[in-house]
Amino acid sequence: MATANQRGQHAHERGAGSGPEASDLHVLAVQLRRMNGEINRVVHGFAGAHTLHATDIQALAAILDAPEPMTPGRLRRHLGLTSGAVTACVDRLERAGHVRRVRESADRRVVHLHYVPEAREAARRYFRPLADAAVAARAHFDDGELAVVARFLAALNEELSHVASDDR
Repeated sequence: MATANQRGQHAHERGAGSGPEASDLHVLAVQLRRMNGEINRVVHGFAGAHTLHATDIQALAAILDAPEPMTPGRLRRHLGLTSGAVTACVDRLERAGHVRRVRESADRRVVHLHYVPEAREAARRYFRPLADAAVAARAHFDDGELAVVARFLAALNEELSHVASDDR
């Protein structure tokens, strides 16, 4: 399966720089950048209000969204950071009262990161306008349309996960 970079290069080689497909891609790119900017605006406000870095917010989201208890090693791989940078991030989050380290298994070397319930509730209140906006936007689409959007976003995220930040 070709990555987004490879497909983009192939499209460029085919001369797909104009026409309806390129126009649709441009419109989509503009809307995705705009959405990213709006979400970042709210995220940076939360980070500033809680004296956190933007990376700390990414870490909190990763801990919250993880299908299994998050470990510092998995967080390091998810964020693409060094072990030292993840330790500093987790230290900040722990000092700020957002996460706690827990040794839950018989192997005391295994540390799980848990989002503190009170901090989770504070984040939920702060980010409630984003959820409200999603609910309002959802009202404009039927279930079938939303299924297509969800599939597209999942596919886009999968493709983006293969784009290395050092490719530039």
